[in-house]
Amino acid sequence: MISETDKLLKEFINLHPKFIDLSLSRLEYLLKKLGDPHKNLPPTIHIAGTNGKGSTLSFIKNILKNNNYSVHTYTSPHLEKFSERININNKQVNASRLLASLKFVKKINKGRPITFFEITTAAAFVLFSKYKADFLILETGLGGRLDATNIIPKKFLSIITSIGIDHEEFLGNTLKKIATEKLGIIKNTNKVIIAKQNKELENFIFKKLKKMNGVYYYNKDYKFKKIDKNKFFYQFQNIKRNFSKPSLEGDHQMENASTAITAAIVLKKNNYNIKINSLGKSISNTKWPGRIEKIKYKNKIIIFDGSHNLSGAEKLNQYLKNNNIRPNVIFGMLNNKKAFEFLSIIKKNIDILYPIQIPDEKNSYAQKEIYKVSKKIKLKTVIVSNLSAINRLLINSSNKYILVTGSLYLIGKIRKKYL
Repeated sequence: MISETDKLLKEFINLHPKFIDLSLSRLEYLLKKLGDPHKNLPPTIHIAGTNGKGSTLSFIKNILKNNNYSVHTYTSPHLEKFSERININNKQVNASRLLASLKFVKKINKGRPITFFEITTAAAFVLFSKYKADFLILETGLGGRLDATNIIPKKFLSIITSIGIDHEEFLGNTLKKIATEKLGIIKNTNKVIIAKQNKELENFIFKKLKKMNGVYYYNKDYKFKKIDKNKFFYQFQNIKRNFSKPSLEGDHQMENASTAITAAIVLKKNNYNIKINSLGKSISNTKWPGRIEKIKYKNKIIIFDGSHNLSGAEKLNQYLKNNNIRPNVIFGMLNNKKAFEFLSIIKKNIDILYPIQIPDEKNSYAQKEIYKVSKKIKLKTVIVSNLSAINRLLINSSNKYILVTGSLYLIGKIRKKYL
């Protein structure tokens, strides 16, 4: 039976404007009617980027929690329940509080056109303003400059994680255009962390940042530097020694963990009580489901990875290669993503592909469409009628590894079956 919360969320989807544009005007109007809750938030850490936002947020959240700070967080998308997106004082928002906030924004919005992300972000801001916390960590939904989360007037700290090609229809089709949109979250703060980028993009970003004072930067040597108006100066200690290997799988998690530790050092330098000896434990016991997440099931190891863009595919492929894993793969993807390019990247490190249309997602590739793509790149592909049948087949196969990838929405539909 569908819950009242789920009914409301479906109603919100139907409010979608006929012509979508990235704009803050709809949300600005609604928030004003709600009493401007976005102007009454805890010190905010704002994170934008193509990949690594959620992992970096989780590392920072765990560091703060282990140093006795209370934290609100806002992430997207969710795996199984919408309430996963909103944490109040270190805990997932409870059903009654969430429902009350959703009802309130529905009442005030009065049926006006607005995107699902905008109206649910408004509901989150209502909650964040109502309950006190030491910090709020916000993850952007799409882009940065015109993302709904960027409506807040000021931030304590802005973080840009790894930038790649994604959402080109909104953000542009080059890394520089996309980076410019992501950098739009840097406002009303002199504290910024830039995670590892490719060299060309790194130079482009730094030309833009040179005009700013007090910018903190993490680079490929696990070091971070402070930038003044005219030059880079003062190199801090090598922070690699401060933590053991993250519990999150993949070499890229070392980069995300280092970005989070850089944030911790910035907080410490701004008189927050962050214990350096807490960082290792915080990094090593952080959990973030659905991102190269391994689960033992019967005699198999199931790997869930919600990668859906090309830079995510490259990180996943590197993980498979480094660990000599050649899994059978359950693959589903939204149809605005690049299935051909994604599968081409991981092709050499997978065994058999089992395509599936993501259940209850009308905007996902049909099974036959994925099959056509896989045949073009000569990838061994087997068509099985449904997820249950694929599951039975793979559990009884000789291959020890099963990989589920292509979309976090797909992960959300499958993961609970193995827990």
